[in-house]
Amino acid sequence: MNSLFETVMLICFGISWPISLIKHYKAKTAKGMSLMFILLIITGYISGIAAKLISHSFSGLVATVYMLNVTMVVLDLAVYFINRHKDHINTHTI
Repeated sequence: MNSLFETVMLICFGISWPISLIKHYKAKTAKGMSLMFILLIITGYISGIAAKLISHSFSGLVATVYMLNVTMVVLDLAVYFINRHKDHINTHTI
């Protein structure tokens, strides 16, 4: 039953990350994005994966959803740095 609730939680977050990623990509600015927040989320997912590995309770579905979520957040991290670079260029152009 715990695995079911965890899977539902991961799916809900998994639906949210692509929406956030698209929003940040379209914004073309890092304003409103938080590097600390993104890094904390990645740390949380890595900790969750580590806990599953240590307890030997990693099902295929949960592993897949964790990996998809981590991938989305890492892509959001990449968009953050791309947008931050764009912000830097835009502030230094005449």
